[in-house]
Amino acid sequence: MSLSGRVAFVTGASQGIGQACALELANHGAAVALAARNQEKLDQLVQQITASGGKAAAFSLDVTDEAQIKSAFKAAIAHFSKIDILVNNAGITRDQLLMRMKRADWDAVLNTNLTSAYLCIQQVIGPMLKQRWGRIVNVTSIFGQMGQAGQANYASSKAGLIGLTMAVARELASRNITCNAVAPGFIDTAMTSGLADDLKQNAVKLIPLGRVGTPQDVAHAVAFLASEESSYITGHVLNVNGGMLMG
Repeated sequence: MSLSGRVAFVTGASQGIGQACALELANHGAAVALAARNQEKLDQLVQQITASGGKAAAFSLDVTDEAQIKSAFKAAIAHFSKIDILVNNAGITRDQLLMRMKRADWDAVLNTNLTSAYLCIQQVIGPMLKQRWGRIVNVTSIFGQMGQAGQANYASSKAGLIGLTMAVARELASRNITCNAVAPGFIDTAMTSGLADDLKQNAVKLIPLGRVGTPQDVAHAVAFLASEESSYITGHVLNVNGGMLMG
């Protein structure tokens, strides 16, 4: 599975799943535009990829700022000449029971997790239509499929991302552009590291494979959906959850 000659743009690339996706895409030969707010971490990742013989460049980006999104994509296209693959991975949580959830926390999660994906997709549609090839991969969540108490904002944003994936897939399929989603389950990242040990142990009991997933587990799925080998798959949600949710 080769991505040689392809250019990928990954949001939330400074850590966790986004970082793993960037490394996996680079390992398969893609040049990678790394986007996130933490410039220092991005620069370190650029060095890691280039030290292994890959190509990468960092673009500071707050995905809640539309002007920054437009500027970052313009800069990435100027640097790499094109964008073939978009991975919408940037995401946050602001957990709270719905009756106590502040509007600001609702808006922050929806803007970061869902609205940013819509804005980023808009930036790549034109270039992808011209080249008649593109891969859009949205990182959603198992909780966008089954819900989660205390995460009404997060679950809504991730469920919305699934709907966005299917709508975009239908709009762009005739131009050889696919749009799919990856739905991780319980993954060992900074977002889950702060959970109490008993919560983690209870979560593992719900996973038939008996272990928490890794960012690399998700990255493998993303790389496949970004490849030519997935050319007849679009509008699909690929579950990477160890069997925690089936069907």
